[in-house]
Amino acid sequence: MAALTGAWEQALAPEFRKEYYRKLYGKIREEYHEHVIYPPSQEIFTAFHLTPLEEVKVVILGQDPYHEPGQAQGLAFSVKKGVAIPPSLQNIYQELHDDLGYAIPSHGDLSSWARQGVLLLNTCLTVRAHQAFSHQGIGWEEFTDAAIRAVDRVDRPVVFILWGSPARRKKALITNQKRLILEAPHPSPLSAYRGFFGSRPFSQTNAYLEKNGVAPVNWEIK
Repeated sequence: MAALTGAWEQALAPEFRKEYYRKLYGKIREEYHEHVIYPPSQEIFTAFHLTPLEEVKVVILGQDPYHEPGQAQGLAFSVKKGVAIPPSLQNIYQELHDDLGYAIPSHGDLSSWARQGVLLLNTCLTVRAHQAFSHQGIGWEEFTDAAIRAVDRVDRPVVFILWGSPARRKKALITNQKRLILEAPHPSPLSAYRGFFGSRPFSQTNAYLEKNGVAPVNWEIK
């Protein structure tokens, strides 16, 4: 795993010394040795590398990485250019179009969002090939909870976008008053029609940021 740096390293250093993390690290090394695991090990912490803690203004919380070849890149919901856009991301793009009028992108790389302060964080950071949720319960949730708390401690406005039940359960970790929490069903084809479509998270986020003197996110993907 590529090491964390800067403010993320300072905020999460106590986790590295805890027993759960030592077990997690050992388990992950074993898994990469014995199975096909996504994303590549050097990309596990991509969300933290592209979005420094001091720049976070939006958190979009997913569950675990895509589990098919070539998809996962360490950013929740994102895939690299040239990879087919997964159904959940297609629905995110549809809502983006309906909300802000942007053309639906031809690729699924969300790194431009990440570089603007949008932390694209999964609650689990690794997964076995073809086995969704296969790394639940091995310690990642405790680690990413610590990351959510680290963001919640910063003294500036931040928007948390919680899609789906696992993400919405993290609402209890968010206690700072300088927060906008947007909740909706997951953008998966199984649930998007239960209230994800029409939730307008992108315009709501930018309205809140601008109201509080923070530069809005350019959500357009080109």
